[in-house]
Amino acid sequence: MPAISPKRQSIHAARRNARLEARVPQETKDVLERAAAVQGRKMSDFVISSALEAAHRILRESELADLTKRDRLAFVEALLNPPAPNERLRKAVARHAQVFGR
Repeated sequence: MPAISPKRQSIHAARRNARLEARVPQETKDVLERAAAVQGRKMSDFVISSALEAAHRILRESELADLTKRDRLAFVEALLNPPAPNERLRKAVARHAQVFGR
């Protein structure tokens, strides 16, 4: 496999790496640096992984809330307008009545 020139490597790296910058108060930076040091990580690695973890959590919670809302509507609809019992359900009710009485 041929070697990739340094120029091509930097082009490939630029495609993979987007830059993200933020201005924060000095106290915030100090806290982030201390937390990163506690974990033995570079501050940029700590900030990126923490932000990504928070973003995933927020998206999961948002998707869960949407699903819950849909499920709640489907549940209420089923309560207000229940489907007619099918043959299997009628047999189950009859069996229950035989076993446990009415």
